[in-house]
Amino acid sequence: MTNRKKKRFIAGATCPNCKSFDSLMLFIENNVEQIACIKCDYNESQTDRDAAKASKNDTGVIGLFKP
Repeated sequence: MTNRKKKRFIAGATCPNCKSFDSLMLFIENNVEQIACIKCDYNESQTDRDAAKASKNDTGVIGLFKP
């Protein structure tokens, strides 16, 4: 049995590396949120502590979706 990651595209997002529109996907690997671009090799991760810290900033973010 293969262990597949559930990947979701982030609508309207632009890759910070290649500036490609609608090319970022979000998935969770080892309880860490990962963002990757399908057009280039850009990859970013965020731990739960980083996510909690980011959600407390006054940046207009309503909340974080955790399925």
